[in-house]
Amino acid sequence: MLTARHVVNTIGALVLAFWSLAQVRPVTAATAEVDAAYPKAYAVYVDLHEHPELSGYETRTAAKLATELRSLGYTVSEHVGGTGVVAILRNGPGKTVMLRTELDALPVEEQTGLAYASKVHAKDDAGRDVPVGHMCGHDLHISALVATAGIMARSRDSWRGTLILIGQPAEETISGASAMVRDGLFTRFPRPDVVLALHVGNELPAGEVGVTSGIYDSNADSLRITIYGKGGHGSAPHTTVDPIVIAARTILSLQTIVSREVKPGEFAVVTVGYINAGTKNNIIPDRAELGLTVRTYKAEIRRPVLDAITRIVNAEAQAAGAPRAPSIERYETTDAVYNDPALTQRLRTALEGALDKSNVVSQEPITASEDFSVFVGQGIPGFYLSLGGADPQKYQAAKAAGTHLPSNHSSLFAPDVDPAMHTAITAELAMLRDLLKADGGQ
Repeated sequence: MLTARHVVNTIGALVLAFWSLAQVRPVTAATAEVDAAYPKAYAVYVDLHEHPELSGYETRTAAKLATELRSLGYTVSEHVGGTGVVAILRNGPGKTVMLRTELDALPVEEQTGLAYASKVHAKDDAGRDVPVGHMCGHDLHISALVATAGIMARSRDSWRGTLILIGQPAEETISGASAMVRDGLFTRFPRPDVVLALHVGNELPAGEVGVTSGIYDSNADSLRITIYGKGGHGSAPHTTVDPIVIAARTILSLQTIVSREVKPGEFAVVTVGYINAGTKNNIIPDRAELGLTVRTYKAEIRRPVLDAITRIVNAEAQAAGAPRAPSIERYETTDAVYNDPALTQRLRTALEGALDKSNVVSQEPITASEDFSVFVGQGIPGFYLSLGGADPQKYQAAKAAGTHLPSNHSSLFAPDVDPAMHTAITAELAMLRDLLKADGGQ
């Protein structure tokens, strides 16, 4: 006899079954081709993760990318702007679209505990032995691009035009994009109508992407400041001009720029990342060196902040009676990435169709920086996409606790490769196929 309890249990089982089916990713032609490409992409990812290379020294990484793309039928040029790779696939008349990945890793010792964690050490530009790790996700970007390249090559009936894939060196030192442009990226090769890139991070759960219209990230300026003093014995400071004391006062005074000279609500960051001075506790040195990173969104904020740094540094040295004015070297700089609003809206629609609308979220500009802006600065509309990389469960737990997961550049940064890479490949295909429509649609 059918009891009320049986009815309730039966209904509960049916609800659970329907819920479970709703969680299954629908199998379409697009998901099937991404699934088929994933195992190879994952193998490339593990290999790259185990063999990271510093900025400007990405010889093995570049050679691997070039070999993979050449095997897929792309016309490949190497050593563009150093270790840069340019791969071209022509498929009839149409637009020209460029998709970029980065090649380099960081001087960070990986602490993720992954079976394929990097154990690599290398010499940096100063000849120091440093650990090297892909702690920013560039290995995932490269692997996704290889998979996307293969699918695009095998499905030429779905698009028309020219596809350019580039492997850019030295993104972490914001110098590789400029080097590629100087080496003829847009003169030796077809000039793209649109440039695209993406970046993985833990700000979103894997499976989601973030879209930002207009300013995407910040201007970046790296400053090296040398403060000159008069050295001597630590027991007789009255016979010296102590550059460490000047440096300390300078650091504190620099913090007033954002708090007192930038209009509240405007974005600016002045961070002193290092101070180098002295060799022994009882020796007052002749000089002290400070390393600064400065971030802003707007040009009208950027210039006054840099001017204020110069004013404060010189004033503190003069107030202490320094024997000479400090030197201020602006040695790395890049502009903010700007996402073309019309292009952003078009690609958002394409992404929503491929990933589901709920997985495409709006984001505010981020405070980090990168040199993709160099390509956009050549007068080419660009779009830069944020790719979720956080384990969804860990992301929700951190959000509930009000904490943050390890960020890019952390020794603990490790994206949730699946589904992050599936999402990256799907997103790249959606954007490329929309821009390179076979019917020539705009």
